[in-house]
Amino acid sequence: MKKIEVMLIDAHSGRSAILEQALSDAGYRITVRTAGTHKLLQQVRETRPDVILIDIDLPDRDTLEQLREIGQDQPRPIVMFAERSDPETTAAALRAGVSAYVVDDLNPRRLQPIMDVAIARFREYQALRRELEETRNRLAERKVVEKAKGLLMAQRNLSEEEAYQTLRKLAMDRNQRVGEVARTVVSLLELLS
Repeated sequence: MKKIEVMLIDAHSGRSAILEQALSDAGYRITVRTAGTHKLLQQVRETRPDVILIDIDLPDRDTLEQLREIGQDQPRPIVMFAERSDPETTAAALRAGVSAYVVDDLNPRRLQPIMDVAIARFREYQALRRELEETRNRLAERKVVEKAKGLLMAQRNLSEEEAYQTLRKLAMDRNQRVGEVARTVVSLLELLS
């Protein structure tokens, strides 16, 4: 089984070495080790780590903004260990896409379960995002179908069932989904109006 590749970000070399050893002992592979978050999105694009682990005193606004960009452009689990925090920073980190935000000294024995939870939380979150997007798409498609039915009913003096059957037949004849045909019908009928 492929080892999970980790990008390790830590400005303190001693702490970073301890983290790297703990990650290696837990079966992870460090692919990138860097001291700062400068050009983080670019590094993630180039190296494509499975997980990002950041050990930081207190995340600043620039770091959180870069993490937000990663979450939008290159989503992946992000584990953040911070020396100190406040409720606003914690909330901002979670909004930026951090999967696990741990405040306190890092105990290497706790690393494996934290990583496991962060990866599981990230996967669950991504599944929910996909489900939400699919639901939005289905709803938008349903609205277009309803609009197309309404236009057909008005243009051709059809009942709702007849309008739907017309759309369905067009979809079957063209080997397309009803939603795709409905978009075409709406475009054409609006163009002719």
